[in-house]
Amino acid sequence: MTNRVTYAPQDFQKMCKQAERDHESKKLIVLMERVKRQISERANPGSAKSKNPANVIDSSILRLPSRSAPFER
Repeated sequence: MTNRVTYAPQDFQKMCKQAERDHESKKLIVLMERVKRQISERANPGSAKSKNPANVIDSSILRLPSRSAPFER
């Protein structure tokens, strides 16, 4: 006989809501970084045309720890 972990429907709904919040906060961080970059480019128009790899933001770097680990692959 195998023991399976079964979550109560209420726990599952909480986990879904947490996953949605995690996803929204990731999107918010990416948006904030984009706005910061645009502001700095406007403040320094000469450096805006340079293709500096430091200006490129990788979304995998911005990965937040998640409490919804069962939903991640």
